[in-house]
Amino acid sequence: MASRRAADVLIASGAVRVNGRTPPASGLLIDPEADRVTVDGEPIEPVRLHHYLALHKPAGVLVTARDSQGRPTVFDLIRGAGLPRLFAVGRLDGATNGLLLLTDDGELANRLTHPRHKVPKEYLAVVRGAPGEGDLRKLREGVLLDDGRTLPAEVELVDSANGTSRLRLVIREGRNRQVRRMLEAVGHPVLELTRTAFGTVRLGRLRPGGWRRLSQAEVAALRDAATRTHPREAAAALSHSRTGR
Repeated sequence: MASRRAADVLIASGAVRVNGRTPPASGLLIDPEADRVTVDGEPIEPVRLHHYLALHKPAGVLVTARDSQGRPTVFDLIRGAGLPRLFAVGRLDGATNGLLLLTDDGELANRLTHPRHKVPKEYLAVVRGAPGEGDLRKLREGVLLDDGRTLPAEVELVDSANGTSRLRLVIREGRNRQVRRMLEAVGHPVLELTRTAFGTVRLGRLRPGGWRRLSQAEVAALRDAATRTHPREAAAALSHSRTGR
């Protein structure tokens, strides 16, 4: 019935009761089959069947439930489809188009966006100029931004013509406007940006504004990606165990 942040506010306000009692500030683990949870006296039922969508967000459409200025949002695109309340897995800025995942599975969404799991996200960027090997090397090694150095990115120069270039990038973080800031930092501002994949789910031929349900195989692959330890972390953990650290 609410986003994670809004739920925190509801709990702090005292509106939430578990079996008629206010939960402690330290938190409380509940059994959905046995415990009764209410908000302002109204019972809350657990979701029995989750929904998973892939949506092609057009440029100019916002990833937010409501906009005070009345601008279009991704949830306007699925209104009237008979779906329950969904939320976005991560974000895309207003000017970026491409693949956005929507779901009501909060646990999976949190895992997919958690920095620990480093789930890959692929982008196709049209940039100004022609990046040289030095620029590509900086992106592959990590770029120093105002909020710290980025993790190494996978980068491939697709083509260059008429003063612009196309780059394919794969990142494993979710910082605000990260791809745009990385490319601007190496001297090649983004002119157009499309997210083409999230984990193993690809944008494919989905048209701007269109959406589809994920297959069971796609959901299973996302679950696997959201629980897997990244190879670099696994190697570091093995090294620490061998040295006793």
